[in-house]
Amino acid sequence: MNKIKEITIKEIAKRAGVSKATVSAVLNERSTVKQSTREHVLQLMRTLNYRPKGFARNMKYGDAGKCIGIIVKELNYPFFTTIAEGAKEYARSKGYSLVIASSDYNHESEKKFTNLFSAKDIRGAIIAPIAEGNSEIEHLFKLKMLNYPFVLLASVKGITANVVEIDNKGAVKKAVEYLIKNGHKKIVHFAGPPESAHTKERVDGFRNAFSESTLAFNDKMIISIGSNTKVSYEKTIKYFRSRKRKDYPTAIVCFNDLQALAVMTALRDLKIKIPKDISIIGNDDIHYAEIYSVPLTTIRSPQREIGQRAAEILINNIESSTLVPIEHIVIDTELVVRKSTRKLD
Repeated sequence: MNKIKEITIKEIAKRAGVSKATVSAVLNERSTVKQSTREHVLQLMRTLNYRPKGFARNMKYGDAGKCIGIIVKELNYPFFTTIAEGAKEYARSKGYSLVIASSDYNHESEKKFTNLFSAKDIRGAIIAPIAEGNSEIEHLFKLKMLNYPFVLLASVKGITANVVEIDNKGAVKKAVEYLIKNGHKKIVHFAGPPESAHTKERVDGFRNAFSESTLAFNDKMIISIGSNTKVSYEKTIKYFRSRKRKDYPTAIVCFNDLQALAVMTALRDLKIKIPKDISIIGNDDIHYAEIYSVPLTTIRSPQREIGQRAAEILINNIESSTLVPIEHIVIDTELVVRKSTRKLD
């Protein structure tokens, strides 16, 4: 693959008919540049596939400085660490190292890391975005403006970008359909963090499953308990203590496997048996879901493949001398049935 041509600010300025200082002002989003000039310079940068040089490249490390980054939502959840491992494996095969950062579900942290990566010549980034809405994705618009290569691990409304994601709607829909097929009628969904794009997609998948069944959906079936282990445990306890046993659901579809573990622990402490009293389905099939106290029925997603595919797309964009067409990869999931679910008589 052709390497990126060494287009400099000086050449951009010459072709645009402006000074180097003006190009620098555009890159730094200064208000001193007329809008028409700004748009002209940015369009020329995109046409030439120009990317600003950062600190590391200026130090002339050569191939030793080839580095990409990944921003995950939390480091202690195996779903994201396995994605990062897949990205690292592919990056290493192409001579790149990988820097890993966690936003901890905090928008400002995600913004800080994207700014840091683009400024310090980490040549591109894989990002697990935490929010939608124009006011919350300005940092992604800035990366687009700078022609900085990045791949998202979830679609973000308003951003046309490379995406590698799992079919979240289809995943939860499979779980609900399985439960309905096995005689469950009182099914609820314990939803994840409200700031997560995956939360909304999984809620939509839950709702869609009912639209294709004889059972009616209502909003009370969605209970927001997040994915923090302590908070999820406490909210599960509160949910069941506020209800009579006859009003308990027969099945819970959880946001992810970490949340499912908290839910299972809470049910154990409440003397509610799994799956005799309540069936539980998780999401992600993290590596220790199979060795929970009750092996967890869950939705398996190929996490390592997600990381590998994202890194492949990112490095292709980094190393191409011309603009590369946008890719949107949606990876299917698989229901893995274990002992945390049962068929109702």
